Amino acid sequence: MRILSTHHKADLLLLLTTLLAAAGWIFSREAVQGLSPLLFMALRFISAGLVLALIGWSAMRIFTRKQWQSACLVGVFFGIAMTFWILGLKMATHVGVGAFLTSLGVVMVPLISLLFGERPGPYVFLSIPFVIAGLACLSLDAEFHLGLAEVFFLLSALFIAFMFILNSRAATKLPALPLTAVQLLVTGLITGAGSVVLEEWDFNQPVDIWGWLIASALIATSLRFLLQTRGQSLAPPSHTAIIMTLEPVWTALFAALWLSETMTPLQFSGCALIFLAMLVNRWPAVRAWLRPH
Repeated sequence: MRILSTHHKADLLLLLTTLLAAAGWIFSREAVQGLSPLLFMALRFISAGLVLALIGWSAMRIFTRKQWQSACLVGVFFGIAMTFWILGLKMATHVGVGAFLTSLGVVMVPLISLLFGERPGPYVFLSIPFVIAGLACLSLDAEFHLGLAEVFFLLSALFIAFMFILNSRAATKLPALPLTAVQLLVTGLITGAGSVVLEEWDFNQPVDIWGWLIASALIATSLRFLLQTRGQSLAPPSHTAIIMTLEPVWTALFAALWLSETMTPLQFSGCALIFLAMLVNRWPAVRAWLRPH
C-alpha cells in the first residue's frame, strides 16, 4: 500500500509539472508582447537558475571539471533549443499546434540515439507513420502554414532531442537539481548573448509584463523543475515518460481558454496523430505504466 501511495504521489507531482510547463507557454507568450524574446529568456532562465543553484549549491560546489563540462554541454543544447522555441512562440499564430510540433522532440530522441551507437526498439519506427500522417494533416489544412515559426518549433524539437540524450548521460553521474541549475544558467547566458547581438533592450514595460516574467521564472521554471525532480525521484521512468507527454495537450487547452484559439478538424487530427506517435514511440513505458493500474 505504501508503494502504491508513493506512485500516486509521484503521478500527482509529474501531472502538476506538465500543467506548469504548459502554463509556461502562456506566461512566455504574454511576456514577449513587451520584452524582446531573447532578453526575456535570458532573464527568465538566469533568475530560475540562480534559485535552483542556491538550493543545490552544496552539491554544485564540489563538481569536478569534467562534471562542469558535462552539465554545461547539456545547457548549450538546451539554450539553442530555447532560442528557437521562443522565436517560434513570438511569431506563432497558433500556440497549441506549436506545442505539438515541439513535442516531436520526444519522437526524435530514439532516432538521434543512433548517432550515439544505440539501437532503438521497433516501436520507434512504428511511430514514424503517425508523425508523417500528423504533419500531413497539418500541412493540408487551409489555415495552417509552414512558416518560420513552425520551422523554429521543429528546430527546437531537434535540439531538445539532443539535449534529452546528453542529459540522460549526465544525470547518471550528477545530482539532478544542481545539474538542472547549471543547464538553466547556461541557457540564460546563451539567450542573453543572442539578445546582446540581435535585440534592442527596452526595460520600460508595463507592470503586467514584469508579472509574466516573474511567473515564468518562478512558477513555470524554478517550481516546475523542483517538482519534476522530486516526482522523478519517486517514480519509475515509465511513469515520467508517459505523464510528461501530456504537456502539449494542456498547452492546447490553455491556449484555447486564454488565447481563444480554436482548431479545425484537420489541425485537431494532426495534433492527435502526433500525440499518438508519442504514445506508440513510448509503448513499452505505456505498458509498464498501465500494469500497476
